[in-house]
Amino acid sequence: MPGALKQWPAWPEFTEGKSEPDPTGELIQYKKEIIAIYGEAAIRSSWLKVCKELEKVTDDISEKGTAAIPEVSYTELFELSPERKQVLKDTGCFVVRGVVSESLASEWFDNLKAYVADNKPNIGGWPSETPFVLRLYWSPTQLAARSHPHQLRLQRELNSWWHDSPTNPTMSPEPLSYADAVRIRPPGVPFFGLGPHVDAGSLCRWADPSYRKVYDHIFSGEPEKHDCYDLETRKDAKQAHFRGGAHSTVLRAFQGWTALTSAGKQEGSLLLYPNVKTAIAYMLLRPFFTAPASEKEIMDASKWTLDTDNGWFPGTWKQDSQRASPTSHPHLRLKECMVNIPAMRPGDGIFWHTDMLHAVETDHLGKHDSSVAYIAATPTTEANNAYMKRQAAAFMNGGKVPEDFTPGNVDHEGEFKGYVGEAGILNGEAGRRAAGIVGL
Repeated sequence: MPGALKQWPAWPEFTEGKSEPDPTGELIQYKKEIIAIYGEAAIRSSWLKVCKELEKVTDDISEKGTAAIPEVSYTELFELSPERKQVLKDTGCFVVRGVVSESLASEWFDNLKAYVADNKPNIGGWPSETPFVLRLYWSPTQLAARSHPHQLRLQRELNSWWHDSPTNPTMSPEPLSYADAVRIRPPGVPFFGLGPHVDAGSLCRWADPSYRKVYDHIFSGEPEKHDCYDLETRKDAKQAHFRGGAHSTVLRAFQGWTALTSAGKQEGSLLLYPNVKTAIAYMLLRPFFTAPASEKEIMDASKWTLDTDNGWFPGTWKQDSQRASPTSHPHLRLKECMVNIPAMRPGDGIFWHTDMLHAVETDHLGKHDSSVAYIAATPTTEANNAYMKRQAAAFMNGGKVPEDFTPGNVDHEGEFKGYVGEAGILNGEAGRRAAGIVGL
């Protein structure tokens, strides 16, 4: 299994009782609402179909390992055949080589290191003991990396893979530069904080009626009809229905890392579950079923019991991302199917669907810092536009922290040494428009 973890890290197992408590019966009610709409027969039918499909999916991923994650060059991305594009969409993740040149990415990293060194007392980070996810949002490196012409063109292409209502479209693939953090991870520091998880909310996928509607086919007994790229209902889903530091307000069509340094396996890199459609269907159906008593029957989906009187949502906390573990989600075969992404070079990008399971390696056994800028493909929707106006106002008001994030040691970067503000945005009017500044 090339690319699979040799030893599964000490990430938490989500056994019953290790999840959002339900003292009032609120969580049970969400299950009952879904059952009332779709019916027990539909939920069970989907469960059996999805678990059956997972047998093929997991066999394929475990055999291919890292090779299950497609790779294309920046130029190739815009010349994909319909068949090749469909492979990338079905997988839900891929590497784009050479989004910017290696020399430019390396220059950005050098500038970032200097910016951090000059302002270190004022920069917070996460985890608190060994902060390397830095609470920086407006450094010259981040502004340049988000607004580079190649980055915006790539994001526009990825956003266009989603489709809106043919009769009343309100979405545009024009990219928005969602401001996120940056990472400089030194070697030799273990990190267990990001095991397998899916972002864009957790319990809200079941609790928010508009979000629940995104997965209508999954709950209706027809998971094979689920379209991961249907924006007609997704654009109205409330990812931050329950407020929490892990939840983004905006819809990111694809989350992304842009590499500022090289990083390979066991160098603090990323792990992905290279399937989006079947995996997310399984995670949505899993809370409705109780495992058989015999461990020998765990992988037999027909032995699982539909149970709507239990408030347990495995790996789910309102304020956190949706988590998964081998114990709580056995049919995903996570130990075999969470695979390393291909080795990255400065200037490469890795992108994954907003519903995709991902994790960060616990070990960095390399010899140099591993650095990435978090840059997603964010489409233009009404909700995203509204957030971007607030983000732009924060930026123009002294480089304040965007509302989705926690401040570092200070709540603005405007007085940092090396801060350049609006002058750091590349690509002229297009860069300013993506940043939400035009018309502010």
